[in-house]
Amino acid sequence: MVWSLFYLERHGENMFADSAKIFIKSGKGGDGHVSFRRELYVPNGGPDGGDGGRGGDIIFIVDEGLNTLTDFRHIRKYVAQSGEEGGKRNQHGKDGQDLIIKVPLGTIIKDDESGKVIADMSDADKKVIVLKGGRGGKGNQHYATATMQVPKYAQPGQKSMELYVRLELKVIADVGLVGYPNVGKSTLLSRVTNARPKIANYHFTTLNPNLGVVDLDGNKGFVIADIPGLIEGASEGIGLGHEFLKHIERTKVLIHMVDAASTEGRDPIDDINKINAELKAYNPDLMNRPQVIAANKIDAIYDGDESIVDKLKAEFEPKGIKVFGISAVGGKGLKELLYAVNDMLEQMDSTPVVFEQEYFPGQFRDNPDDPYTVEKVEDGLYSIEGPRIEKMLGYTNLEAEKGFIFFQKFMKDNGILEELENLGIQEGDTVKIYGHEFEYYK
Repeated sequence: MVWSLFYLERHGENMFADSAKIFIKSGKGGDGHVSFRRELYVPNGGPDGGDGGRGGDIIFIVDEGLNTLTDFRHIRKYVAQSGEEGGKRNQHGKDGQDLIIKVPLGTIIKDDESGKVIADMSDADKKVIVLKGGRGGKGNQHYATATMQVPKYAQPGQKSMELYVRLELKVIADVGLVGYPNVGKSTLLSRVTNARPKIANYHFTTLNPNLGVVDLDGNKGFVIADIPGLIEGASEGIGLGHEFLKHIERTKVLIHMVDAASTEGRDPIDDINKINAELKAYNPDLMNRPQVIAANKIDAIYDGDESIVDKLKAEFEPKGIKVFGISAVGGKGLKELLYAVNDMLEQMDSTPVVFEQEYFPGQFRDNPDDPYTVEKVEDGLYSIEGPRIEKMLGYTNLEAEKGFIFFQKFMKDNGILEELENLGIQEGDTVKIYGHEFEYYK
């Protein structure tokens, strides 16, 4: 199995291509047109103003050929095409072109202001309309009645929607490898997977999450990610670790790697407790993920000091966290560690960790101060118009069952049905609402 390594490009201090803020705007709907037929020998032709075109949508899709958000560092504004105005002779305005934005697999789209999730692009076939284009306005031909045969009014196109969104790339891996710098995570990853991370003996060597596939005999294996730079204070923005904490959120199992030989004089037990504290501070849900401890560099432990592995077991195994003494360089204990992790994954739900939608762009927000009118046009025909009604229709799909139920509830809750009753409406009469016609039934 071939896996494309995940590389992030660095553009100056603490800037990585796994996050970007962009402005998106859908297309405005084209205005309806006001015009009248001019035919030979017909002095007063009827209305023939065409409808405006639909504004273009802002659509996000997954492009598996992408693995960073680097492109969004250079282009930060994305605007879809507006619909054209309708024309005379019932000519429909041209629809605005949709704007398709390609993002890497695993990208989270958030509302920048609230931080709430709009979409999780964790499915290779994912296609999401984030902002709908404005509806085209109706031409004056739709407003002709028996009593008003020369309508000089056309519906304006619906306004566009705009939004600042935050793109966050969260790697899709089964296992997250965490630990202080220089404990051997990159060495382990290069030993057990096809990944080839850069390895050097200084802090913060790894400036990007590296992914690799672990292939096990008789098993399907799993994807492991080296999450770099976690230190005390990372969740508060100290060091580089906070740049990468987001990548842990999709993982199902965490491997804590510690230097059992204490080559830098660190206390492995203290290191694990501090990293867990950082994970909890960033997202308390991470503490519910199964963990194992890889006590590395056991080949460098001096005779008589092997008790550090026993101390780790005494401290953490009563809490349900298994400890494995390993040597990433020599290979000792790696088989036991990897098969134990694989067994844990097989007992878990195979469904990928997906972030549910929390924010719904363009969601209808009713303003009671917006005016509307309910009028009897003639016997058997009633009209409902006004900015409040127009807004409601713009955000409601009347062809969908849920949309129509919402429409009915809106009419009832706002006393519109009662107003129609007071005007004398009867079953079977027609209610006209901006080009839509409904038969009235109690």
